Amino acid sequence: MNLRDAGIFHLDTQFGWRGGQQQAAYLLQHMQASGYRTAMICQPRSHLQRFCRDQELPVHEVRVRGEWDGLAGYHVARICRAHGVKLLHTHAAHAHAIGLWAKLLLPSLKLVVTRRVDFSIRNTPLSRLKYTNRLVDAIVCISDNVRRVMLVDGVPERLLTTIHSGVDTGRHDSCRASGRWRARLGIPPQHLVVGTVAALVGHKDYPTLLRAAQMVLRENDQITFCALGDGHLAPRLKKMAARLKLGERFIFAGFQRQVGEFLANYDIFVLASHLEGLGTSILDAQAMGLAVVACRSGGIPEIVQDGHSGILVPPRNPAALAQAILALAADRRQRIRLGEQARHWVQRFGVQAMVARYLALYRDLLSR
Repeated sequence: MNLRDAGIFHLDTQFGWRGGQQQAAYLLQHMQASGYRTAMICQPRSHLQRFCRDQELPVHEVRVRGEWDGLAGYHVARICRAHGVKLLHTHAAHAHAIGLWAKLLLPSLKLVVTRRVDFSIRNTPLSRLKYTNRLVDAIVCISDNVRRVMLVDGVPERLLTTIHSGVDTGRHDSCRASGRWRARLGIPPQHLVVGTVAALVGHKDYPTLLRAAQMVLRENDQITFCALGDGHLAPRLKKMAARLKLGERFIFAGFQRQVGEFLANYDIFVLASHLEGLGTSILDAQAMGLAVVACRSGGIPEIVQDGHSGILVPPRNPAALAQAILALAADRRQRIRLGEQARHWVQRFGVQAMVARYLALYRDLLSR
């Protein structure tokens, strides 16, 4: 079978836009540009649906009202049958469950699942069932650490393969540091900017970052922190920042489409996650030549070489995080050295390499 004619559709059920949606979008764009018969199935009025419409990418809308929405699974199966789809690739946890419904209704469909987080699946019987049933043909783990977690939790090794997430390493090349950007956010021109890009959710561990920021500012008051992202913990984290008296020196910038504008104005990039599938925001920062401070957790050590393309510290350790930030803030030459080496290192995580590995997996599955 010619892979370009096979019919390979993607399914994502999230309304928001985070790393998983960006990865699905990269894959869809490259497959469409290369002549593959492909499309995205997603929620109506979601960020991904609007992105596909804006980019003139093929898209189908299915309203998904919950993880085990059998009616949504029926509609996905109907779309796949109508378009002669041979393989369905699900890109989120709820999409995985909907994909199972679709395959029950269309048994000839090959089902590929991407697992993006390193959370254990032992918590509920339904979680284990999703990953250990006979309907799934392949589970893609975005890091070797995610793969290890799945193996420990009893997922058959034959189903698992690692394909690291990819980034467009030239995506933000046109972005430049700007005094206007600083003025808009109220950042003094002489301040170093320590920034992050991370959703305001539990595993990103903003409490550790906020406590580290308090320690940093006690030692160096010429630094401003900036956090790009939104999430359900926003009110609680803003209250915590107020209790720590961080004031205007810790800016919650919310969700922003123009991530490159922020990265171009950061001097140091930081990620405090205590759990992390891989950390594509780190890859974006490295592509911009930023020195990175991150925690030695999840898949992060697979993309940050400690002392070469960034600095790794223990997770949930505000003092260690603060010390690393202060050391880089005081050493401009070290920041430049780490940033230049990171820019070279990140090239191996380009989108093209990621897409090539997915296509090889699809080819293998459809040839069986």
